[in-house]
Amino acid sequence: MTFSDVTLARRLERAEATAAAKFIEARARTSPQSDAAWIEVAGAYAMFDGKESPLTQTFGLGIFAEPSAEDLERLEAFFQRRGAQVCHEVSPLAGVELAATLVARGYRPIEFTSVMHRSVEATPPDVEAAITTRIVKSGEESLWSRLSAEGWGDNPELRDFLLDLGIVVAAAEGSIAFLAELNGRPVATGGLRCDDGVALFAGASTIPEARNQGAQRALLDARMRHAAEAGCDLAMMCAAPGSASQRNAERQGFLVAYTRIKWCK
Repeated sequence: MTFSDVTLARRLERAEATAAAKFIEARARTSPQSDAAWIEVAGAYAMFDGKESPLTQTFGLGIFAEPSAEDLERLEAFFQRRGAQVCHEVSPLAGVELAATLVARGYRPIEFTSVMHRSVEATPPDVEAAITTRIVKSGEESLWSRLSAEGWGDNPELRDFLLDLGIVVAAAEGSIAFLAELNGRPVATGGLRCDDGVALFAGASTIPEARNQGAQRALLDARMRHAAEAGCDLAMMCAAPGSASQRNAERQGFLVAYTRIKWCK
């Protein structure tokens, strides 16, 4: 049995932080003008991927070490000198004292995220299913990005981020992009990254006309098989609390480990 404690939180938070750091490194290689960069302070990873990017924040603050006032000042300076808002996404297992410190420094909560987990268990593929899955080939990065953007609707800021996501994901060390096809037509996307036995599932998106036909279930199974082959024992996924994404994850055996709060100054 896996318990929702600090040990689990450290595994989950480090896996997501590492994935974000590799993404930032890939962004810096593919778009040197982006000023993409990351640093580690008191165990937290601080990411800059542009002023409007959802990745521009910290991961793991307070989980690996208690940040001092000097640590927080260093993190704040990292974002402020790049003209970005200072944001920390914090696990409740970091403790109420950190939340009180952030409030005293002028932060307020703006977002909640359910961090979910389950054991990695591989199932054989359904060879007769109309939905098939495969890993994205070289040259298909734009296709993967376009499908991801179509599945997430008309949010302009998110769409712009997603449209170039595939190119960066393809360049990010250790990241694997998956496609699901319905009768041979690409209709859904999913991403996977494995680090220290943790398989991070992300990038789940299905175009509207292909929903409720099993594409995301097929992608989950395909990524589970890949994660098992890579030696992972723990899978993780994040979603907005109470969202369709969370419900789908829970149907597929994921449990909520904790709900993070995103604090912005």
